[in-house]
Amino acid sequence: MSKLRFRVVETAFKKRALEVTVPKERPSEYFAKYVFNKEKMFRYLPSKVYAKLIDVIDNGAPLDRSIADEVAAGMKKWAIEMGATHYTHWFHPLTEGTAEKHDAFVEHDGKGGMMEEFTGKLLVQQEPDASSFPNGGIRNTFEARGYSAWDPSSPAFIVDDTLCIPTIFVAYTGESLDYKAPLLKALRAVDKAAVEVCHYFDPEVKKVFAYLGWEQEYFLVDEGLYAARPDLLMTGRTLTGHDSAKNQQLEDHYFGAIPPRVAAFMKDLEIEALKLGIPVKTRHNEVAPNQFELAPIFEECNLAVDHNMLIMGLMRKIARNHGFRVLLHEKPFKGVNGSGKHNNWSLGTDTGVLLHAPGKTPEENLRFITFVVNTLMAVYRHNGLLKASISSATNAHRLGANEAPPAIISSFLGKQLSQVLDHIEESTTDELIALSGKQGMKLDIPQIPELMIDNTDRNRTSPFAFTGNRFEFRAVGSEANCASAMIALNAALAEQLAEFKQEVDALIEKGEPKITAILDVIRKYIKICKPIHFDGNGYSDEWKAEAARRGLDCETSVPVIFDNYLKAESVAMFEKTGVMTHKELEARNEVKWEMYTKKIQIEARVLGDLAMNHIIPVATQYQSELIDNVYKMKELFPAEKAAKLSAKNLELIEEIADRTAFIKEHVDAMIEARKVANKIESEREKAIAYHDTIVPAMEEIRYHIDKLELIVDNQMWTLPKYRELLFIR
Repeated sequence: MSKLRFRVVETAFKKRALEVTVPKERPSEYFAKYVFNKEKMFRYLPSKVYAKLIDVIDNGAPLDRSIADEVAAGMKKWAIEMGATHYTHWFHPLTEGTAEKHDAFVEHDGKGGMMEEFTGKLLVQQEPDASSFPNGGIRNTFEARGYSAWDPSSPAFIVDDTLCIPTIFVAYTGESLDYKAPLLKALRAVDKAAVEVCHYFDPEVKKVFAYLGWEQEYFLVDEGLYAARPDLLMTGRTLTGHDSAKNQQLEDHYFGAIPPRVAAFMKDLEIEALKLGIPVKTRHNEVAPNQFELAPIFEECNLAVDHNMLIMGLMRKIARNHGFRVLLHEKPFKGVNGSGKHNNWSLGTDTGVLLHAPGKTPEENLRFITFVVNTLMAVYRHNGLLKASISSATNAHRLGANEAPPAIISSFLGKQLSQVLDHIEESTTDELIALSGKQGMKLDIPQIPELMIDNTDRNRTSPFAFTGNRFEFRAVGSEANCASAMIALNAALAEQLAEFKQEVDALIEKGEPKITAILDVIRKYIKICKPIHFDGNGYSDEWKAEAARRGLDCETSVPVIFDNYLKAESVAMFEKTGVMTHKELEARNEVKWEMYTKKIQIEARVLGDLAMNHIIPVATQYQSELIDNVYKMKELFPAEKAAKLSAKNLELIEEIADRTAFIKEHVDAMIEARKVANKIESEREKAIAYHDTIVPAMEEIRYHIDKLELIVDNQMWTLPKYRELLFIR
């Protein structure tokens, strides 16, 4: 091990878990301490203002700007009492991160002094520079104005000394420049369409909520080792690195005992998350070494998205207090599992859960089947769009590898539900469905109680699997904004439910009984969406061929996958549901293509620098030592014996020469390929060029670098290796 790498590794291994300050109160007592939730609103707002604001939050009533000053006054009073000195509009630009500009609660008092001030005007809207964020050409550099606007449905919160107000972000001309605005529109669209369908079964339903429970996977690495890897520092993943002899093949890390240092980090993270109202519940080791998972209780979709963005920021901050760096990249280490963010999605009304089975009555079971089949129809009709919603330069490394689902959207239903749908499809009567609940399983062990077995297994290769009372969208990437997938899914379902109601109403108008009409349409849909239903092994080559035969989107090029957003059926769906306009979709795709190009461009530059400044100098230095050894052998031994003793070194010298020459030649070629691609004006064509030429070149270069890592003297190799990065001490 080189002296530099030894010092880095030694420093990293000497890190110890910092002492965790565990609050004396129970979690329920400090939960949402830093959140301006309904309990705080009730205390700090006049009763009439509180009632109006709750109507906005709970029922989607229009926000009355006349109450803004009183809400701002109450919010400011609470925030200052909690130690806040600044406020910010907190929003989700098209960067996969969040943005904020802090302003102090101060204004001149007109008498040479200062006073704390926060008005309704400042609460309701601010003016970030819209041309400085990704906008896909909607805003020119000289057209800077944009607006952030308060989202009352997601409560304000305090981080450090700043009151954070969740907002949407739109251009001066009204187009959305963020994830929250179209998400809110998609949630409103699915609420409206689902309520109308619910009225077939229960006229009392007033509102339908989309729920989301995300599962955040992540890696931890020692901060010292992270700092010694320019690729991790600049791109979030290792661009070189040979497999460690031991990684995850023994399957001993998954659900294993959590390392003490990691447990200390997790405890601190959970405490701070709970104070911010994030209902974290589950923590465990994941499959790969150094990989872990955090998951909360389900929440309303918009709030869950905000909480996921907030938790990722918290993770990065708190990890550094424990000598770690968090890696949220989908594939930071080649050869071991990548990280996803499973999006457990469901629907519920103000009276119950829509995707819950079995119901208490046959009518409830029919309602369940109605929403399941319409969801399958939406996923079938827009399977390419859903794939586009989770695609990125980083997630492309994960999909289809090890535990991640393949890049073909299909849905697993399980044996019981599949049989029910088959029965409905084949039946010719209006017989309503009987669904069984969990079944008991008795083991031949006296002291073990009867196990209750779910009516569906779990298929880990399915990107969109039904898992009991929800669908698990498993293809979402770990560093992605959940909103992207949730916008596409909820908007597609809103369109589908509206069309379902039109078809059923048309049959009822012709004199068919309601139940007959619903079953007739459901029966037709089951036949249409059959291609999306697949309960088998999504990893198999046979499935790839079968999926193509079924007409599912099997494209693997991320830039081309993005085309799904601009297909006629996608544009029509988004415009019909009022979620996004054609102009907004075009702009977002420009951003997606540009972001893809930039990420690959950065990786290529970093890899080139590593190759020329780390790998080749170290390899040639070792080669020189081998050459020197060969000459000394010739001086020391007779020619025949010297040749025999030097044979292995000569082989290594030749191999190093061949591999370094290949690396140098292909780095130069990659640079020229980038120059050619960079001249392409179309962002789409440029992204495709980077995908088709730069990505394969990087893989070829990496292959030879990783082979050199096995050859070069360990003491000379400057970059921390996988065996050092992947095992926390």
